[in-house]
Amino acid sequence: MNILSYFLYTIVVTATPGPTNIDILNTIKNRGTKAGLRYTYGASAAFFTLLIISAILNTFLVAIMPNLLIAMKLIGSVYMLYLVYMIFKKHDNDKGDINLGTFKSGFKLQFLNPKVITFTMTVIPTFVLVYYKSVSMITIYIIVTSMIAMFAFSLWLIFGSLLQNFLRHHELGMNIVMAIFLFYAAIMVWF
Repeated sequence: MNILSYFLYTIVVTATPGPTNIDILNTIKNRGTKAGLRYTYGASAAFFTLLIISAILNTFLVAIMPNLLIAMKLIGSVYMLYLVYMIFKKHDNDKGDINLGTFKSGFKLQFLNPKVITFTMTVIPTFVLVYYKSVSMITIYIIVTSMIAMFAFSLWLIFGSLLQNFLRHHELGMNIVMAIFLFYAAIMVWF
C-alpha cells in the first residue's frame, strides 16, 4: 500500500472546506464552542459509522455503486443548497434552528454530505481492501482514518473558536463566504 497517498488523500479530503467544516464554523458563530464541539463529535461518529458501513458493504455495493453515488450526489447537492439558503436567511439576533450544534445534527449531516459519502465509499476499498482482508487491519485503518477526520474537524473547531468574535462582527461577510463555498461544493460534486 502507498501509505503516503492514503494519508494525503485522507488529510486533503477531511481538512478542505466542505459542508461539515463550514457547518462547524457556522455552529460556533451562532451557538458557541460547546455546541460546535457537540456537532464535531456527532460528525466524527457518523464519519466512523460510514467507514464501517463502507468496509462491510463494499463488496455488495460494487454493482449498484454508480446509481447510489448519483442519488447521494443529488441529495447532497440539494442539501448543500438548502444550507446556503439557511446561511443567508440568518439575522444577527437569530439563533436559527434549535437543533444546530447538537450531536444529532452533526451526525445527520454526514449521511447527506456527498463529499463524505464519496470519500468513505472509496478510501477503504481503494487503499485498504486491495491489500488487507483481515478484520483487524481493516479496523485499524477505519480507526486511523476516523482519527484523521476528527483531527481535521477539530482544527476547524479551534479556528472557529479563536475567531468567534470576528465571525460574529463580520457575520454578513462570513455568511457570504460560507455560502459561496457551499454553493461551489454543491456544483463540484458533479465534476
